[in-house]
Amino acid sequence: MSLSTNHVSYTYRRRADAGFALRDVSVTVAPHSFTGLLGPNGCGKTTLLRLLSGVLAPDAGSVALANEPLAALSRRAVARRLAVVPQETHPAFDYTALEMVLMGRHPHIGTLALEGPHDLAIANDAMDATGTVHLADRAYMTLSGGEKQRVIIASALAQQPEVLLLDEPTASLDLGYQLEIAALLTTLNRERGVTIVMATHDLNLAASVCDTLILMRDGRVLAQGPTSEALDARSVEQLYGVIADVQFHSRAGHLTIIPVARA
Repeated sequence: MSLSTNHVSYTYRRRADAGFALRDVSVTVAPHSFTGLLGPNGCGKTTLLRLLSGVLAPDAGSVALANEPLAALSRRAVARRLAVVPQETHPAFDYTALEMVLMGRHPHIGTLALEGPHDLAIANDAMDATGTVHLADRAYMTLSGGEKQRVIIASALAQQPEVLLLDEPTASLDLGYQLEIAALLTTLNRERGVTIVMATHDLNLAASVCDTLILMRDGRVLAQGPTSEALDARSVEQLYGVIADVQFHSRAGHLTIIPVARA
């Protein structure tokens, strides 16, 4: 399922230093692609994700899901097709991991209705796909960071979305969990055909899993295109002001980025 913005601009008006968070941004996410959003802090990555998900409405321009204006769709209709994995999730109550995953079924359940056997089967399938079945009865807040992240991804999968948006999914995770999340997302994209958009600061993660990149700075898109073309020493310097060694690593099977010095 495709996702796109057409000349979108957005301003956080309530901030004292309000300025354009995004200015005239047009991007296209192709169906079944794995797209990475790269750029320094404050460049607009999270804002773009919120606009793509419909959480924010643009001040100018438009957002479309499968060529339908997002503004014309109900929140329930959007949630049946698109799921979001935020940087952090803090539930109001002490839910179990299974209860957290079942929350992903809410867009498919009628008002005041309860989850049935079909919903439970879908939740169990999502937990199986994310390797979290053994955590079903554990209190969510007692889980490790990597376990929590996999449970939240399972909850997103329980929505049965065609598009998955993730904001820094490996932030604060150790190296082992980073590799697990990367492998999980790659499987979802390649085997289940889920269209994925991921904002990240981890250039090596993006190089290893993303087939397309959108490079952002100061609320604008500098470039977008295939990872092999968009990511090089010049683009890293342009984005971060850092001199980096960018080379294809034959054993890893993808580009690797080694920061060398401030430009």
